[in-house]
Amino acid sequence: MQDQSYRRGVLYIVLAGVFLSTGGLFVRFIEDASPWTVLFYRSLTFTATVFVFMALRNPGSLTNKLKAVRLSDLVISASLAFGFITYVLSLFSTSVANTVLILSTGPVFAAILGWLVLRERVSIITWLAMVMAFAGVAVMVSGGIAADDMRGIIYAFLAVFSFAIMIVMLRRVPATHDSMAATALAGLIAAFVCAFVMPTFSISLHDLMVSMALGCLQVGMGFILITLGSRSVPSAQVPLLALAETGLSPLWVWLLVNETPARNTLLGGAVVLVAVAFQGLAGWRNRNT
Repeated sequence: MQDQSYRRGVLYIVLAGVFLSTGGLFVRFIEDASPWTVLFYRSLTFTATVFVFMALRNPGSLTNKLKAVRLSDLVISASLAFGFITYVLSLFSTSVANTVLILSTGPVFAAILGWLVLRERVSIITWLAMVMAFAGVAVMVSGGIAADDMRGIIYAFLAVFSFAIMIVMLRRVPATHDSMAATALAGLIAAFVCAFVMPTFSISLHDLMVSMALGCLQVGMGFILITLGSRSVPSAQVPLLALAETGLSPLWVWLLVNETPARNTLLGGAVVLVAVAFQGLAGWRNRNT
């Protein structure tokens, strides 16, 4: 039964990566709305999507799940909300390829944080993978970047740390505790922050629909699946298995909006992917020993 739970968790997270990979594509279809306005409506739609999922999954238990929220859940909510914000700001500030390639260092950071908080052992392979990942990012930006690119890269790194905190906290809570309410509340926190920063609540119907697609399909389905899968998959493997996002995100925008990744981005990305492959192979071997 434990092996079946692990395999099901793997499937959830791989599918999550597919849904998350649509973020850059959707953002490129935004016409006039500011990043903060998009974030506001995306966040509200995200929370509504998770609430609907919770209601369908366990009819009549939504209120009880919200009442059962604890301090650790609020840490999950806050870290995910901050990740939502910095991820979208990164997409608006640099290329999709730059954003997702930096996010692909997530397995290494999750592994280190998992060791610090959960005492999940970090192997020599993990430390080597961390060095390789940083080297890959260095190659990616070595050709020279504009000020807006640097800002987007910083946002992406902040998103990486935020998502790593969320994953480790999901792993930390007892197996009997349902953290889906914490995931839902992240959207409300992000929307609350955006409400104080966004220039206007006004948005065109086109941009509203794109923002709602981001909230429902991209982060809605993506983080519902990650929340479910994280319960049975080790911290370092969660962002690794979601790396479909890294491979598919630049592909979507290249095929559909003609945003071609730079050579340094591709070369650095290859180094990053080798690094996380080392980490993944180590985690898979340890899982089966």
